[in-house]
Amino acid sequence: MTQYDVFANPSGSATAGIPYVVVVQSDLLNGLPTRLTMPLAVLDALTKVPTALCPVITVQGQRLYALAHYTAPLPAKSLKRAVDNVAAQASALVSALDVVLSGV
Repeated sequence: MTQYDVFANPSGSATAGIPYVVVVQSDLLNGLPTRLTMPLAVLDALTKVPTALCPVITVQGQRLYALAHYTAPLPAKSLKRAVDNVAAQASALVSALDVVLSGV
């Protein structure tokens, strides 16, 4: 599993609104049994979110909000097969984590 790999959301109850999670954890920590992940939520035209905190990330042609404030560890074994890798969009994800950590 590689940093910025995207996986189907392993939570069956949340897949309608949050179909994917992206691994934001460094590959240097692959020995850990968990992966730090950020949920990727379906865009809702009526919902207004701060783009610095929730940047738009494209996965397989679908535009999704990355919910940095919901970043959490998941068991690595629950992430079955990567469906995409969004390393080209890494700067938006890292910037959103910076907002969570430092407020800027």
